[in-house]
Amino acid sequence: MMNISRADGSSYTDNLIGTLLAIGGNLLVSISLTIQKYSHVKLVGTKDPRSFYRTKTWWCGFVLACIGEGANFVSYAFAPLALVAPLNAVSILTSAILGLVFLREKSKPKDFAKRYWLSFLGCIITIAGTYLFVTFGPNSHEKLTAENIVKHIVGWPVLLYLLLEIITFCLLLYFYKQRSANYLVIILLLVALLGSVTVITVKAVSGMLVLTAEGNMQLNYPIFSVMFVCMVASVVFQARFLSQASKLYDSCLIACVNYTLSTIFAMVAGAVFYLEFNNEDILHICIFLLGSAVCILGVFLITKNRKRTKAFEPYVTMNMTNGIPTIHDKGLVVQPDFNGSFSYGTLVNNDGVAPATLPVNLEQPPVHSRSSDASHDPPDLKKD
Repeated sequence: MMNISRADGSSYTDNLIGTLLAIGGNLLVSISLTIQKYSHVKLVGTKDPRSFYRTKTWWCGFVLACIGEGANFVSYAFAPLALVAPLNAVSILTSAILGLVFLREKSKPKDFAKRYWLSFLGCIITIAGTYLFVTFGPNSHEKLTAENIVKHIVGWPVLLYLLLEIITFCLLLYFYKQRSANYLVIILLLVALLGSVTVITVKAVSGMLVLTAEGNMQLNYPIFSVMFVCMVASVVFQARFLSQASKLYDSCLIACVNYTLSTIFAMVAGAVFYLEFNNEDILHICIFLLGSAVCILGVFLITKNRKRTKAFEPYVTMNMTNGIPTIHDKGLVVQPDFNGSFSYGTLVNNDGVAPATLPVNLEQPPVHSRSSDASHDPPDLKKD
C-alpha cells in the first residue's frame, strides 16, 4: 500500500503551502491579464497592431502571468487536486473586483450599486464557498515518487476511470466533428475531460520535480517522460477547444460553465487517481462539497452580471462605382461608417450564408413622359 498521511503536521503544512501558492498564483494571473488588457486598450487605434509589445505595462503583465502560472504549477505538488482546482474561482473573483473598481469611476454610486448588486453578492458567496472548501478540504498527502505514480496508474479504479473517459471523449468528439454539434456543453465537456488528464499529469510532474529539487532524483524514470508528454498534449488540445468555443459563445458564459465542469472532473480525478478522500469522514466531505457548490453559485452570479456583446446584425451596402448591392452577414458589431458606399437597413440573421451579390437589372426601360410627347405632337387648339 502507498503511504498516504492524514492529519499530521507535515500534511497540514503542505496543504497550507499549496493553498497559498494557488491563491497567490491565481491573484497574479488575474492582475496580469488586467494589466495587459489596459495596455491593449490604451493603444487602440494605433497603426501598428503589435505596438503593445514595446510597452512596459504589457511586459509587466506577461512576467506576472508567468510567475502566477508557475505558482499554480508548484501548488499541485503540495496540496490535493480537489483543493487546488476550485481555487480557480479566485482568479474570476479578482477579475470581477478589479472590473468593479474601474467601472465605479464612471458611474454614480446609486446606479452602480443597482446595476452590479449581483456581482457584489456573487463575490461574497464565492469568498464564503472558498473558505468552506479550503477549511474542510482533504488533508491526505503522499510523496509522489515514480513508484507511487505507477502503482496509481495500474490500479483497476484508475484503469476503469481512464477507459470511461476515453469512450466518453470519443463519443463527444464524434458528435462535435461529424454531426457538427457545436453546443457549448459538448465543447466544454471535451475541455473538462482533457483537463482531468491535465491536472493528473501536472500533479505527477510537479511532485517529481519538487522531490528532485529536494535531492531525490525522479527525472530518470520513464513515467516522468510519459506524464510530461501527456501534460503538454492535453494542454494544447484544451487551448484549441477553448479557442473554438470563444469564437461561438460569450466569454462570461464560457468562464462559468468551464469552471463548473473542470472543477467537478478535477475532484473526481483526485478522488479516483490519488485517493484523496479515502481517509476523510463523511461530515468533512459533505461540507467540502457544499463549499464547492456555493463557490460555483458565486461564480455564476459574477459572470451573469457581466456585460454581453451585441450580436452582429447583417446589413446591405451599395457600391457607388458599380451600383451593386451586397449582403454582409459577418463582420463588425455595428455597420461601417460612410466610406464610399451606402448602407441601409438590417436583415434577419442569416448566419452561415456567404455574402451574396444581388442581381441588378442595369437596363433602363424607356421613359415616356407627358411633356416629351407634347413636344412632338401639335398643340391642341381651343375650339370656339
